[in-house]
Amino acid sequence: MITNKISSGINGTIKIPGDKSISHRSIIIPSISKGISEIKNILMSDDVMHTLDAFKSLGVKIINANNKIIIHGMGLNSLSKAKKNIYLGNSGTSARLLTGLLASQPFITTLEGDKSLTSRPMKRIIDPLKIMGAKFDNKSGTLPLTIIGSKLKSSKIEIEIPSAQIKSGLILAAINTKGVSNIVERNITRNHTENMLESFGADIDIKKNGSETSIIINGKQELISKNIDVPSDLSSSAFFIVAALINEGSKISMSNININPTRDGILKALKKMGANINIKNFRTLSGEIVADIDVEYSKLSGCELDAEMAKLMIDEYPILSVAAAFANGPSLFKGLKELKVKESDRLELIKLNLINCGCECEVINDDLLIKPTKNYKPLDNNIRTDFDHRIAMAFTVMGSKIGGLFIEDAESINTSFPNFINNFNNAGGNIL
Repeated sequence: MITNKISSGINGTIKIPGDKSISHRSIIIPSISKGISEIKNILMSDDVMHTLDAFKSLGVKIINANNKIIIHGMGLNSLSKAKKNIYLGNSGTSARLLTGLLASQPFITTLEGDKSLTSRPMKRIIDPLKIMGAKFDNKSGTLPLTIIGSKLKSSKIEIEIPSAQIKSGLILAAINTKGVSNIVERNITRNHTENMLESFGADIDIKKNGSETSIIINGKQELISKNIDVPSDLSSSAFFIVAALINEGSKISMSNININPTRDGILKALKKMGANINIKNFRTLSGEIVADIDVEYSKLSGCELDAEMAKLMIDEYPILSVAAAFANGPSLFKGLKELKVKESDRLELIKLNLINCGCECEVINDDLLIKPTKNYKPLDNNIRTDFDHRIAMAFTVMGSKIGGLFIEDAESINTSFPNFINNFNNAGGNIL
């Protein structure tokens, strides 16, 4: 458990760690490529380390040297059966991407997770993989999941749920499946898997038709390894951005932030609220668009966001809700159904914790209504996180403004941002 005093301002140049989504893929894709890849700025968080350990157990030679990860890839079919079940902790990305990848391998694997991960839905990746001929031993629709590796058939699969994890799992299955597969998504989701596979020489074609995207993969084409410099994580930077926006006297700078247009909704939403955010020095790093970001304290206004915005920023709603709690006027965020099946029921926890902080907050179906107050007096100083890292960090930021909040299960922060507390304190966060 941690607590903090009111901050007198968040200031300085903030070092944001490597992007979590890209870090996972920077282990997975080089591991099934031919050749040696050097990965710089990989996020050394609990979630990513579970992915790294999984591939070591699958026979991939991975070396940690001189602040780099060196991966010796041996090709699409070079993985070997793990000697024991693969434990993935709290990482939903690891679970769903590995399920797709291992469905086409010629051996049986069982994936396990912690209490939180074991409660998260896996049928959303199991069912479309079955269309390709994948086989599983599982009745619960959750972990533990036994994957009976088999020869898959190329297929056309339409994805209804807006999830980059589902899409990426299917792409990784198709990469090792003979013939042409067509994965169709009707919603915008993160495209890091497609970007990286293209840079590794995959035979992959992206076709857009209005809001619909077809990802056409010609499988069984070997990938050629290359080096990766992982950009810094926009989701992690969002906690510092909001902390600076709500605390008077704040001014921060961050560099090499990934601003991929499939996930930059948090910047658009905050600017709509009147945030003083300057995005500059646009460039490309390892196939991703990055930029430097300057942020200053701002007087925010409430706003309304439709359900389409949730597709660009579902992970950022906990910290956006903290920003909304200090805005001038109410905010309404629509279409947040996916928040209910993340590491926790984030929608419920946002409501519960904001109310405990003295904010008027209501969930109406899948919509979140936040009505700020001018005088925050916590009804209950204990912040319930259900071991969710983003809830823990969001309400740590809340505590920097109102003080005296006790963040339960703060060690959950290590799943995505191991140095968060030190970085926040160095910037003026006053975490005790």
